Amino acid sequence: MRPPAGLSRAALDAWAVLMPTECSGCGMPDRALCGVCRAALAPRAHSSERSGVLVWSALDYSGVARRVLGAFKDGGRTDAAGALAGPLRVAVAAALATIPEGVGVHLVTVPSSQQAWRIRGYHPVELLLRHSGLRPTRLLRTVGETQDQVGLGSAERGRNRTGSLVANRSLSGLRILVVDDILTTGATVLEVRRALLAAGGEVVGVATLAETRRRFPVAESTSKTD
Repeated sequence: MRPPAGLSRAALDAWAVLMPTECSGCGMPDRALCGVCRAALAPRAHSSERSGVLVWSALDYSGVARRVLGAFKDGGRTDAAGALAGPLRVAVAAALATIPEGVGVHLVTVPSSQQAWRIRGYHPVELLLRHSGLRPTRLLRTVGETQDQVGLGSAERGRNRTGSLVANRSLSGLRILVVDDILTTGATVLEVRRALLAAGGEVVGVATLAETRRRFPVAESTSKTD
């Protein structure tokens, strides 16, 4: 059971005694995250490519980050949102830093399927963006249902996603940054990019919270954390 929002540090300590919870990173009795696991989520922005598209990410999708993200997305542990929001903001900032100045950029996420919304009751990436003080723009909608990507190979993920999204309207004149939580094969962000381009939008970059490292080296990295 999660504590109510807005409690003071002392109140949180008291809540932890009365209603103990576990760290979503290691399982030790604590609050949302213990100090060690929180430190393990320190962002390190780095870039990689998927099908020629540059993607900026803040965390490696392994260890503590993988467990915390899994608990956040599929275990209802929204109490970890604050700790994950900072790294996502770092990835977004890194992507925006490579874009020439001009008119404003819209942040666009992958819309949740009806099934995912029914199960979770919230959109994970939009929730993290709002915790980061950023506002996503809803420009896409799903067309039909897709399979869960877990367990699918690279080619299967591509087929599963291709054609699954469409823009709500013409996006001519809009500059857009695609934002997602986990980068694996890139099938999801590439489908978002395809749908946005098809509607006339200009996709200026891609940012994800975490990346599953590929066997080829990253293009660039930085230790900048804010």
